[in-house]
Amino acid sequence: MIDLVMLIDDNETDNFISKRIIELTEFARQVVTKNSGQSALEYLQEHQDQVDQLPNLIFLDINMPIVDGFMFLYEFENFPPTVRNKCKVIILSSSDNQRDINRLINNDYVIKYITKPLTQVALEEIKAL
Repeated sequence: MIDLVMLIDDNETDNFISKRIIELTEFARQVVTKNSGQSALEYLQEHQDQVDQLPNLIFLDINMPIVDGFMFLYEFENFPPTVRNKCKVIILSSSDNQRDINRLINNDYVIKYITKPLTQVALEEIKAL
């Protein structure tokens, strides 16, 4: 079981559904939910010296106001290696723009791209990575 997962999505319904799937499948011990890329970056900044408080996995939406998924990843690259190495990013998005998908899956910190909604099958695939 994964210790800590972070969900980053400005859509509260999507966050609620994703969190419930994670809880019902016992995929993670704890789920932290952030409704913006900015608040997620602030969380990582605040906890960067407390490795046990950092998420093992980050489910990141692309399309969000102000700090979108691309900006989050750009800022994420500035964190120290302890943060970048512990937090693996999975894109969880409704976008089917192939250019965006290619840009994201070629990012060093993105390990998978999943189309919403999050499902038990997708979580099982992640466990197998």
